[in-house]
Amino acid sequence: MLRWQLEVTFEEARAHLGIETQRQWSDLAIRRTTPALLGLFSLVTLFAHHLLQGQDLSPRQAAWYRKELPTFADTLALVRGQLWPVTISSMSHSGPDVVKIPRHLYLRLTETLAYAA
Repeated sequence: MLRWQLEVTFEEARAHLGIETQRQWSDLAIRRTTPALLGLFSLVTLFAHHLLQGQDLSPRQAAWYRKELPTFADTLALVRGQLWPVTISSMSHSGPDVVKIPRHLYLRLTETLAYAA
């Protein structure tokens, strides 16, 4: 049973972080990249755990595909959705070239991009 969780972790890391698909020229670069990607996987997981504070993460649903449990893609989208608005608004300047959009449209756009990135 514990091995299954590890296998799922590697599959999710392959799908979303590119583990085992590195294109470096040297074996040393590959040996450095995989641990870094697994560390990133762990950081995203820990950050999401902190954000949720014991609440369940709702998986994103599609009309043609129902998910019972959230995946790492849902977790990654949650973390991106928390980090991007802070980064975007911290770099924004107020000026004549700024276009304001309604909040619901902004939230929809960031949610869509969080899953597409």
